[in-house]
Amino acid sequence: MATESSRGLSDHVRGVTVTTLACLSGVVATAVSGVVFADPTSVGMTTQLAVVAAFVIVQQPILYAIGVDIGEFGIKDNLYIAFMTFALWFLSYTVVLSTGVSF
Repeated sequence: MATESSRGLSDHVRGVTVTTLACLSGVVATAVSGVVFADPTSVGMTTQLAVVAAFVIVQQPILYAIGVDIGEFGIKDNLYIAFMTFALWFLSYTVVLSTGVSF
């Protein structure tokens, strides 16, 4: 039987919520990178990675507002969120740059 956290979410719902938000944040970071940096060759990679880092940081208050108890998060959970956000940003931004899509 799934255990309930103090805020009422089961472990499964918590995991699905965290993964979904991390993946959607990576895709939205791609859109922001595409809109803000119309010419990616003129901007350094560190600027675009700052967008991803901002989306990783913004997820903490969003998760708290949704009802995920972020007080239970350890380093593994935070690294998972950062990796999933970066991975989805990297993959979708690569597709955007390779196909020449403009926002």
